[in-house]
Amino acid sequence: MVSVLNTVDTGHEDMIHDAEMDYYGLRLATCSSDHSVKIFDLKNGSPSLVAELKGHQGPVWQIAWAHPKYGNLLASCSYDRKVIIWKELSEWTKIYEHTVHDSSVNSIAWAPHEIGLILACGSSDGSISILINNGDNWETQKIPNAHTIGCNAVSWCPVIEPILDNASQQQKAPVKRLASAGCDNIVKIWKEEGDKWIEETKLEAHSDWVRDVAWAPAVGPPRAALASCSQDRRVIVWTSTDYASWTPNILNVFDDVVWNVSWSLTGGILAVSGGDNQVSLWRENTEGQWICISELNKGQGNINNTDQRAL
Repeated sequence: MVSVLNTVDTGHEDMIHDAEMDYYGLRLATCSSDHSVKIFDLKNGSPSLVAELKGHQGPVWQIAWAHPKYGNLLASCSYDRKVIIWKELSEWTKIYEHTVHDSSVNSIAWAPHEIGLILACGSSDGSISILINNGDNWETQKIPNAHTIGCNAVSWCPVIEPILDNASQQQKAPVKRLASAGCDNIVKIWKEEGDKWIEETKLEAHSDWVRDVAWAPAVGPPRAALASCSQDRRVIVWTSTDYASWTPNILNVFDDVVWNVSWSLTGGILAVSGGDNQVSLWRENTEGQWICISELNKGQGNINNTDQRAL
C-alpha cells in the first residue's frame, strides 16, 4: 500500500498545480495560482523553504528540473504566456525568459540530458516551442498549429542505445522524438529532421481532450510505450516496436476525468490521478493486462491536481 511519509506546509496562498522533486530527491519545487514558485530543502527530514521565485504574472501551471549535469536549473510555465528558466548561483536567479507564445503555456519538459539542454513547451495557442541552449544563448524552434484549440502536455522519448552507422562504423546521433497531447482529442508524436519537426504519428483513440501524456523510460523489452489520459475518463497505454504502428490498450475507465499520468523510474508502474481525488498505481501482468496495485486518497491536502489551466 501507498502511505504518506511526510507533508509539506508550502505556505502558498492559492491552489498548487505542480510539485516536483529534483534528480536526487533532495529538493522539492512547487508552483501555484498565487503566481509563485517555491523551493524546499528535504535533506534533514523536515522541509525548509529555500527560495520563493517571483517572476510570473499569472498562475504557474508546471515546473521542471533539468538534469544536474547542467547545474541547479528549474523551468516554470504560466498562464501569463511565459516560460522562465531559473538557476541557483549565489541565490536563485532568473536567467532567461521565453516569450514566444500568444496564450497560456500549459506544459514544459526537459529533453533527455544525453541530447542537450533542451526544453519543450506546449501552449494554448496550439503551438509547441523547443528552447535550445547553445552555451551562452537560447535558440527557439517552433511547431505551429500542433494541436487545434491548444496543447495540454508534452513528453520526450527517452534516448535508446547508440546505433552504429554501418558505412562509417561511427555512432549515429540519437533520434529526437516528442509526444504531445491536445484539445483535439489526439496524441501526436513529433520527430526532428534537420532543423524542423515533423508529425511522425497521430494516435487517435480518445473521445475528449487529452490532458496528459507520458513516455515510459527505455528499460526492459525493446519496445516503446507511452501513456495518455483524457477527459473521457480513460487512460490508454500505447506500445510500438518500430515507432510507426502503435497499439492502444485501455488501462481503465475511471469514474471522473483523469488529469495526470506518470511512470516510475523503471517504467514498470504507472501512477494515475484525476478528478476522483485518488492516486492509483498500475502494473502490467504477464498476460498484458493492467492491474491496480494500490490506491491513495489525496484527501484535503495542500496539493490539488484539479486542472484549471485556461484553454
